[in-house]
Amino acid sequence: MKARPATDLDPAPMIAGAIPLIDVAGHLGGDPESSRKAATQLRGAFESVGFYYLAGHGVPQSLIDQTYEAAARFHTQPMATKLALKVNEHNTGYLPISGAASPQAAAQGRKPSQNEAYFLRRERAPNDPSVIANRRFHGLNQWPDDLPGFRATTLEYMRTLEALCRRLVPLYALALDLPANFFDACFAVPHMILRMSRYPALDGEDATVASLVPHTDSGFMTLLPPNRVPGLSILLPNGQWIDAPGIDGAYIVNGGDILHRWTNERFLSTPHRVRNLSGQVRYAIPFFCDPDHDTIIECLPSCRSADDPPKYPPIRFGDYALWFARKSYEHMANEPALPDALVEPGPRAVARW
Repeated sequence: MKARPATDLDPAPMIAGAIPLIDVAGHLGGDPESSRKAATQLRGAFESVGFYYLAGHGVPQSLIDQTYEAAARFHTQPMATKLALKVNEHNTGYLPISGAASPQAAAQGRKPSQNEAYFLRRERAPNDPSVIANRRFHGLNQWPDDLPGFRATTLEYMRTLEALCRRLVPLYALALDLPANFFDACFAVPHMILRMSRYPALDGEDATVASLVPHTDSGFMTLLPPNRVPGLSILLPNGQWIDAPGIDGAYIVNGGDILHRWTNERFLSTPHRVRNLSGQVRYAIPFFCDPDHDTIIECLPSCRSADDPPKYPPIRFGDYALWFARKSYEHMANEPALPDALVEPGPRAVARW
């Protein structure tokens, strides 16, 4: 399906009847009116559905294709080779399909998600002060030894996406009636994750089995490049699940729980899932871009009033990231982290997921 460019007569084309398509080419080209228009569309997307398609982003399709190929190359290695890079306390490395449900899946009465993943974070040197201090989620990446070009491709992709995200962040500020540079300091060196996922085909007979169980993301911005193999669906605010098809040339972007929290729930963090019923293996390469871990997340000035006071106490993003990882990954379920009562204002409704 081809993405249609936004025009003055068609300011926000809708995909699947509900997901806006936002073209940021003008914004990235430095046109203030295009930035204003894109910010207005962004506000509408996050206040209505929590997802949007991103066109005009400038990421070469060849680089996207090479990164998908790199993901496939990693996952076709022997299991013993992948397990030599098994995910560690910084949540970098290889995560196999587990026989035990994650805390998140167990809370929904679901079986373990049927996907394996390889995680990369910001590339660091051994003499990086955060590495030396063994700061959580700031460790060294675990790289495969025998995949020529793999490291170069993935790092180029991560650098490209980081640069794109930093240029998109001002649109989020404008969408929230804040100065364009409001978020710049906390995204000067953003925290980022590339997850290379492999989803085996499901037979579809057991509804309690998902490739990736319904969930919300933890952070600020998630970017998924066009995918030729379907499987992603999202939960609309009205309780209806809809498929989110791959659109040529357009990323699909969503916000996570930190954006939801920062905006006092003005911007949605929308549940989504993956069920690979395509009959073939599905790869995905979501990129997560978040503020640095020292950022204090507290209600934005444009998102509170006497009638709508802050719903959440301030929290350091790094503390939140550890809490979220504990509830999301079976291998981190016993990690010491903040009590739920300090993170959430009340129990989240997961039964409808």
